[in-house]
Amino acid sequence: MVEKSSNSVLVGDSESKAASSEGKDEPTESKIPDVSSISAFMTQVSELVKLVDSRDITELQLKQSGCELIIRKKEALQQSEPAAPVLPMQSPYPHAMFPAPPVAAPGPAPARPSSAPALPPPAKASSSSHPPLKCPMAGTFYRSPAPGEPPFVKVGDKVQKGQVVCIIEAMKLMNEIEADQSGTITEIVAEDGKPVSVDTPLFVIAP
Repeated sequence: MVEKSSNSVLVGDSESKAASSEGKDEPTESKIPDVSSISAFMTQVSELVKLVDSRDITELQLKQSGCELIIRKKEALQQSEPAAPVLPMQSPYPHAMFPAPPVAAPGPAPARPSSAPALPPPAKASSSSHPPLKCPMAGTFYRSPAPGEPPFVKVGDKVQKGQVVCIIEAMKLMNEIEADQSGTITEIVAEDGKPVSVDTPLFVIAP
């Protein structure tokens, strides 16, 4: 076996090697190979392919019975083909340099409108020890039946149970609020024309 390169192996004819070792020079005759010799040759080729695949061999040459066989790995084919250099494509015209457009600075984000409905201001706390007359519904508190007219009651007035003491406007309806007991108006807690909610103190009636 003669090493052709670092990864190449050359296999010569066994008969020629034997003749050279014995110093004989026998003339070779061209013979037509029979089926058995072809089968043996293919078996040898299969073994050589396995040998090349399992060893660090990229190329193997075999000469036998007037036939020449070259076995090469894929790496040998890739190494034998030089890669074409890739040249960058250049435009025949010079690139024009344009200044980047100015970017406007983002303005302040608009304030989001509040989705929650406006709540009425907290009612003034009563200073009396008597339980106040509370509002039964949400709406607008009015002390008089109409603008410019005198109020239903004022501090110091005596009222009877069931007497109208104010009006709560709710859903465009005027709802009359009656006194829950008889007594004297000692304090008016709610403010005229202001929104009130349920259980807002309206008056303090001392029995």
